[in-house]
Amino acid sequence: MAEFSPYLTATADAYDAVADLYADLVRDSLDRLPLDRAMLAVFAELVRAAGPRVVVEAGCGPGYMTAHLRDLGLDAFGVDLSPAMIDIARKDHPDLRFEVGSMGAIDVADGELGGLLSWYSVIHIPPPELPPYFAEFRRVLAPGGHLLLGFFESEGGPVLEFDHKVAPAYRWPIDELAELARKEEFVEVGRMLREPLEDERFRRGHLLMRRQAAAAS
Repeated sequence: MAEFSPYLTATADAYDAVADLYADLVRDSLDRLPLDRAMLAVFAELVRAAGPRVVVEAGCGPGYMTAHLRDLGLDAFGVDLSPAMIDIARKDHPDLRFEVGSMGAIDVADGELGGLLSWYSVIHIPPPELPPYFAEFRRVLAPGGHLLLGFFESEGGPVLEFDHKVAPAYRWPIDELAELARKEEFVEVGRMLREPLEDERFRRGHLLMRRQAAAAS
């Protein structure tokens, strides 16, 4: 197993401790989220249109989102820090590939992926540590490949740490996340802000980006 930095190890340990409970809570969560499903459908359509390339869900947890990407016609696999989450993902979805690993060091060649989904996983990265992750997303995506981020939005304020139930986490202004991506040669395709449901605390942000194609020589 790969060695992780202390904050990644702490996050992995925290999710290991609640893996079964967490998986039960999120397994059918997309059923009541039509706006979220719409963003995922657009992401999948754009990735399919660009050609038959593999997609990764970076921070896949118990694998339900990776399976959703598969159902949308994508050749998807999942990566997560938590061995317990990966065990559940493999049990629930034995037809899919799941690996223990960090989304900051994805085990694929440069430019191999057609798409990358990070669904509420960048929220656990301390803000000063986040820029290298966007550099890694750029590395693994083919020119023209798409990146979709799901996160808790700070509703016009600065980056805010909050009391996530599992591990330390941060709410981000959508413009700041978009700017971090732009610095790594991503261009914005679209964004969606969703107000919280009755049992949710915070506004949800969704950013769809595309890695710029190489300039013609």
